[in-house]
Amino acid sequence: MMTPSQTCAIPENPNFHATIERFGTFLRFVASEQARELTHAALETEMSTMGRDILREAMAEHFALRAKEEPQRDPVVDAQGVVHTTQEPEQARPLVTIFGPITVTRRAYRHKGTANLYPEDAVANLPAEKYSHGLREIAATAAVKGSFDEAVRSVEDQTGQRLGKRQVEQLAQRAAIDVDTFYQHQPRPDAVADQALVVSVDGKGIVMRREGLRPSTAKVGKPGHKLQTRLSSGEKRGRKRMAEVGSVYGVIPVVRTPTDILQPKPSDPKTPKTPGPKAQDKWLTASVVDDARSVMKTVMDEGDRRDPHHDRPWIGLVDGNNDQLRHLQTEARLRQIDLKLFIDFIHVLEYLWKAAWCFFAAGDPKAEIWVLHQGLAILNGKSSQVAGAIRRKATTNHLTQDERKAADRCADYLLNKRDFLDYPTALARGWPIATGIIEGACRHLVKDRFDITGARWGLDGAEAILKLRTVWSNGDWTAYWAYHLAQEQQRVHLSRYASSALPSAA
Repeated sequence: MMTPSQTCAIPENPNFHATIERFGTFLRFVASEQARELTHAALETEMSTMGRDILREAMAEHFALRAKEEPQRDPVVDAQGVVHTTQEPEQARPLVTIFGPITVTRRAYRHKGTANLYPEDAVANLPAEKYSHGLREIAATAAVKGSFDEAVRSVEDQTGQRLGKRQVEQLAQRAAIDVDTFYQHQPRPDAVADQALVVSVDGKGIVMRREGLRPSTAKVGKPGHKLQTRLSSGEKRGRKRMAEVGSVYGVIPVVRTPTDILQPKPSDPKTPKTPGPKAQDKWLTASVVDDARSVMKTVMDEGDRRDPHHDRPWIGLVDGNNDQLRHLQTEARLRQIDLKLFIDFIHVLEYLWKAAWCFFAAGDPKAEIWVLHQGLAILNGKSSQVAGAIRRKATTNHLTQDERKAADRCADYLLNKRDFLDYPTALARGWPIATGIIEGACRHLVKDRFDITGARWGLDGAEAILKLRTVWSNGDWTAYWAYHLAQEQQRVHLSRYASSALPSAA
């Protein structure tokens, strides 16, 4: 470990004379009368700009020193077994760093008819493009949080470098290319005693440019609407492509009763309520490129990673979509998993409320009481009886076919989905019965970022931002970035050499 005197000592190496001179100019300014006349905000701005210039000069001189002291390597053999014998020193390339642009020189190893090899590029893990990995990360994190226009401003505020909107988008796309393999190689988390495993899936549309739409959607959205200024009945804009979102998390079971979910009377504020099971170790995935089946497979893979021997109870939560139910059942059957599937109870309540307005005037408090009683009956496992009661009520009230449409739809839903409405079992075993986690994920991952007014997405850009937002939401950014840089070194550099390894320095 270096002592304080060693860390503060100015290097005597002549390669850093320009940096030392700039630093001296910096200190003279800080001590000057001119600086004392500035407000603290103006002083901060001036010192920040001068400091960046010093750091840029130091980095440039650092790479000049590396070029000067670059070791010889022999033999240098590429991945095809070709020996590169011709050497050319001081081959230059640009590098735009977080401090500013510099030029990096290093030795090239050549062989006629093949691409040059630059071993020192691999040592420094220089990017394929001219923008540094540091700029790439700043651009990616900014693009994850806000629009690309905001990301351009954020990069400039943090680094002083002015990138174009297109450059920021490309850097974000480059940053996202290792997300899938990163999660495939994560170690299995420690099992938590008595924890049930919950898988949940849902979808959220993203407004796309026409070339990014799925063929079926693009056909719907083709020009030819009856009116120019608005849609007619039955017409759709056909602008969205569905992003599929999946979640895996654990819960410690909390046994509840139907009246813990729906209370017949206002509860006594002094009476403690039984809290529902809380999500733990939440993990999200999403894709606008992959279809629902592929995302569900990824979700089940994560479940297998967490519980490879299927020792824990597996619960599936969906909003009632038939494709979601079918795909999850198929995946569970293929993996021999006893997956207990439940439909989100909040969605069931929405069907009940729509049915209620067939029987009650808008705003009638009796509708609320009716929905409460039907909901409690469903929570007690009587969905078929509720469906029958709704049909009878519509008939008794002599409703026309049009007037009873929502009531019949609710009854059909309860009968068709009764196998997934076994709420008595879920409550008795302490399992969740609502999809709040995945709905929140759809809102956070998709809506909050992709529904910016006027935004229309290309497929590659949307997929990259969606992937990066899952990494950020999962709290894995630091680990992912280290993995990404290691993959970049392998992909951009080491893969070009025999045995994917740099030749030894002489």
